[in-house]
Amino acid sequence: MMNHQPKIIVLDDDPTGSQTVHSCLLLMQWDIDTLRDGLRDQAPIFFILTNTRALTPNDAKEVTKEVCCNLKKAIELEEIKEYLVVSRSDSTLRGHYPLETDVIAEELGEFDAHFLIPAFFEGGRITRNSIHYLLVNGVETPVHKTEFAQDSVFGYKYSYLPDYVEEKTKSRITANKVERFLLNDIRNNTQNRLRELKNNQCVVVDGETQEDLDKFAQDLLQVASEGKKFLFRSAASILTSLARLGKQPIEAENMAKYKPHANSGVVIVGSHVKKTTSQLNQLLQQPDIVGVEIDVTILRDNLVRREEIIKSALDKVVQTFNNNKTPVIYTSRQELNFSNIETRLEFGKEVSKVLMDIVRGLPHDIGFLISKGGITSNDVLSDGLALKEARLLGQILAGCSVIITPENHYLFPNLPVVLFPGNVGDDQGLVTAYQRLK
Repeated sequence: MMNHQPKIIVLDDDPTGSQTVHSCLLLMQWDIDTLRDGLRDQAPIFFILTNTRALTPNDAKEVTKEVCCNLKKAIELEEIKEYLVVSRSDSTLRGHYPLETDVIAEELGEFDAHFLIPAFFEGGRITRNSIHYLLVNGVETPVHKTEFAQDSVFGYKYSYLPDYVEEKTKSRITANKVERFLLNDIRNNTQNRLRELKNNQCVVVDGETQEDLDKFAQDLLQVASEGKKFLFRSAASILTSLARLGKQPIEAENMAKYKPHANSGVVIVGSHVKKTTSQLNQLLQQPDIVGVEIDVTILRDNLVRREEIIKSALDKVVQTFNNNKTPVIYTSRQELNFSNIETRLEFGKEVSKVLMDIVRGLPHDIGFLISKGGITSNDVLSDGLALKEARLLGQILAGCSVIITPENHYLFPNLPVVLFPGNVGDDQGLVTAYQRLK
C-alpha cells in the first residue's frame, strides 16, 4: 500500500461534483494564487468550479484552457510532483466531452489514459458491462432512454459507453478502440492492465457499488505512484474512493449546528427538471413555507421589467420573514422555446442574473440558504455571494453539499449554503434538507 496521497485536482463543470466528499476547498476563481491555496490545503482533494456546462463550447474551451495554464504554473510553484486531474461532469452523461478532456490533455498532458467513470451511486447511476444505467423508481433504465439523453444542448444516443465515446468524438475514437474495465476485472485486480495503458488511452469503467470503485482506486493510486499519469472524466462517486476522507465531522441530521443563529433561511430554485419540480411541489405544501414565483415568461418578453420583478420578490421575502415563515423563490416551471441553443443559454444567464440580484438583496440575518439546481448553485457561490473560495462541510443528504461562507463575508458571514443538484434526491428531498436546517 502507498503511504502518500497524490493531490486530486477536480475541474467541476457545475458546483455539485463535491457531493460525495467533505472538509475540502471549493475554488470559485482560478488565478494562480487561489489555485495555490487549493494545492497547499491539507485536504487531499480540491475543486475548481468552472461552471462550463452553462457555457457554449467555445467559452468552455477558453475557460478550461485558462484554468490549466494557471494550474501548470501553480503546480510548479508549489513543487507538486504527484497529482491526478479529474474533469468532473454529470452522471447522466451531459456535458462538453471530449472537449474538456482534450484541452486538459493538451495543456497538462502526456496522460497515459483517460477514464470515463459516470457511476454515481447516491443518484442511482451504475455501470455494468460498459452500459450506464439510471435507476428510475427502482428500475434499471439505460440512460439513452431517459429525459437526459434528450437534452437540447448535450443530447446523445447511446448508453453503451464505447458507442457514446464514438458518437461524442465523432469517430475520432471508435468504439472498438475503447478499453473496457468490467466488474469482474475490477473486483480481481487491474494493476497490470493499468501499467500497460499509454497515449491517453480511453478507458470506460464499470461500477455497481462504492466498494467496486474503492478497489479500482486502490489499484489506480498504486500504479499512479509508480509514475503513470491519469486523467478522469467522471461523476462524483470515484472522488470518494480517490480522496479516502472517512466520515464528515457533523452528521447530516445535525447540520443545523452550523447555523449562525436560530433564524430561518431562504430556498432558491432554478432547475426545472421534472425531479426538481416534484420536490418543489412537496416543499410548497409545508405549512410554514411561502412560494415566491419569478415568472420567466415576463422576463423573456420584456427585460425592462426585471427591476420590478426583483423588487416585488424581495418585498414578498421580507413580508414572509416578518410573518415567521420561510420564503421559497422559484422560477416558473414551463420550459420556454427559443430559436436556437445560443439564445436559450443567453436567456438562462439573464434569468440567473435576476436570481442573483435577489440573493444579494436578501435580509442579512437569514440562517441558511438552499440553492436548487447545478447552474443556479454555481451562480449563487461565484456571483450572488461573490466568493473566491469556500470550505465544504459535507452532505446534508446523499449528493447535496453544504458549504459555509467565510466569517468576514460582506453580506452573510458564517452562512451555511446547500448546493442541491437538480436531479438528485427523492420527492421529499427538498423538504428533508429544509427541515434539517430549520
